[in-house]
Amino acid sequence: MIRLNFQKSFRLKRGEEAVSPVVGVMLMLVVTIIIAAVVSALAGGLGTSTAKSPTLAMDVTIKNTGLAASSYILFDVQAVSDPIPTSDLKITTSWTAANGERGGNTTAAGLNYPNTLTGSATKYQYQSPLGFGKGVTIVGTQQKTSAPYDAGQMFGNYTLTPGTTMKNSPGYTGTWAASDCEGYGCDTTTVTPYTYNGWTGYVDGMQAILGGNWNATRPGDVVTVKVIHIPSGKAIFNKNVVVTG
Repeated sequence: MIRLNFQKSFRLKRGEEAVSPVVGVMLMLVVTIIIAAVVSALAGGLGTSTAKSPTLAMDVTIKNTGLAASSYILFDVQAVSDPIPTSDLKITTSWTAANGERGGNTTAAGLNYPNTLTGSATKYQYQSPLGFGKGVTIVGTQQKTSAPYDAGQMFGNYTLTPGTTMKNSPGYTGTWAASDCEGYGCDTTTVTPYTYNGWTGYVDGMQAILGGNWNATRPGDVVTVKVIHIPSGKAIFNKNVVVTG
């Protein structure tokens, strides 16, 4: 009798359940919403990491004296958040001269390589801008201040650190022969353009960075210089540089 009464006292009444169906449905709905939110976040890119862009501070000088021997472009690196491989960078320029002529160019490692030809298609092929000082690991015996340059000095092969400088100037060997005229006001009626990898014309270290008609700029003209970090796609340097004479 006691056993029967004990079982009866704990017996569910007809129609009763341990958990309400409404509560069960709500729990399933909550779980479904959570799963959908996670999937949406992953699909939206929240679950993946993006490349971090470094910071770069430098001085830029663009000089056009009207003479190839004394004109140049110089990048002087002052500070970086981390050493920056130039293989991760591209440099873009744009400008409008006082006479209304426009120009600019983009240079990056391997872009239209070699982007500088000095003298002829078989002489001094290198990648602009050239690197000097810290962050430049040479392949040969020493850094060169004149062509032919060491492979480690070519853009894409060195790293930007405080103390790194990048520089280029128009082709000049001191004799001012026809082969020294690359793009700097040469009379092309007396100079035969050379051909390399399907491209025919003249190019010098300044052209590779500022464009083929860069010598149209004059002191006081402004050149916009940007450095793009390729992995992140962000501009890590952007400055309007006034041309000096």
